[in-house]
Amino acid sequence: MLIFKPKHLTWVMFLLLGIGYFSVMSHVEINYFLKSLIVIMPMQVVAIIYVTYLRWSQH
Repeated sequence: MLIFKPKHLTWVMFLLLGIGYFSVMSHVEINYFLKSLIVIMPMQVVAIIYVTYLRWSQH
């Protein structure tokens, strides 16, 4: 029997969310410059939140 840990379920959920996000963004017909900015923006926000969380959790 296959048992998933909560950490693995989180990674699978993020993977599916990312695949869906990039699939939707690849079919949107807007300017390529704006599309690249919109695609990268969520990753930048997540990186900022992660770094901020690491700094606050160390103090």
